[in-house]
Amino acid sequence: MDQLSFEGRVAVVTGAGRGIGRAHARLLAERGAKVVVNDLGGSMAGEGTDAGPAQKVVDAIVAAGGEAVADTHDVSTEAGGKAIVDAALEAFGRIDIVVNNAGIIRWAGLPEVDLDNLERHLAVHLLGSFNTMKAAWPHFVEQGYGRVVLTTSAGVFGLDNNLSYAAAKGGVIGLARSARLAGEAHGIKVNVIAPAALTRMGGIEDEAAADAAAQQAGMTSEAVSPMVAYLAHEDCPVNGEIYAAGAGRFSRFFIGSTPGYVHEGGLASVEDVAGNWDAINDEKGYYVPSDLMAWTGAFLGHQFAEKPGTEGTEAS
Repeated sequence: MDQLSFEGRVAVVTGAGRGIGRAHARLLAERGAKVVVNDLGGSMAGEGTDAGPAQKVVDAIVAAGGEAVADTHDVSTEAGGKAIVDAALEAFGRIDIVVNNAGIIRWAGLPEVDLDNLERHLAVHLLGSFNTMKAAWPHFVEQGYGRVVLTTSAGVFGLDNNLSYAAAKGGVIGLARSARLAGEAHGIKVNVIAPAALTRMGGIEDEAAADAAAQQAGMTSEAVSPMVAYLAHEDCPVNGEIYAAGAGRFSRFFIGSTPGYVHEGGLASVEDVAGNWDAINDEKGYYVPSDLMAWTGAFLGHQFAEKPGTEGTEAS
């Protein structure tokens, strides 16, 4: 297989001053992309600012022969998202790829988690993904091409002290699934990555210590980036999908539905639900809907199936 190149492409990577985002930015630059390295430079909890991390990554990319500029705008604001995309346009004249990686984490679960905790996670993870993607969208439409990679987490499967983070990451999935439908006619693909790596977000605040632990466990940030680069490439064959990557393993997450139980003969009772619980939960024959309309067609298919005495009728 020929080496996949990003020559002529311009990428924005948010949260790219450290860890996973840094690995994404460096790999894209190594493959020829011009990169905007965005990072507010705050703490793991999203406090403070520091221009140093983004600039340090840019310096490393330039020293290796690549092209990059640093950006320190805040993804959680609409103005910040626009400014990040504008940085790409001003420095390189176009925008082809947005990798939304910026995030925070403030560990908390019920009952102690408060509204501020939830709102801060939604602002950075969900609104941050929305703000940068929306700012880039008109440029993607105009050129008939764009790639977006959003970041979710295996945390959506559930962790008791990680409620706000998981809620925000679940929202990212819904954002991507709807955005990909809007982008299909314009050559825009929107996919999602769930990284498996040891970083500061995993609870090791010291960056050097986190990197050392990741090396020892074989869970480096660099092991995630090949999947992100493929999803960001013009050859990417999928749209609206979710992939996990880390420690040498690459896999797909998906949202499926069981065939379930179909009640006939009037309105079902609570007892009908209880009595058919095994059938409702049986995963045999599950399917993976491509979108809401596909699920609706499958879920309500029995309503429109031809029944005795209904030949020739049409569903309205």
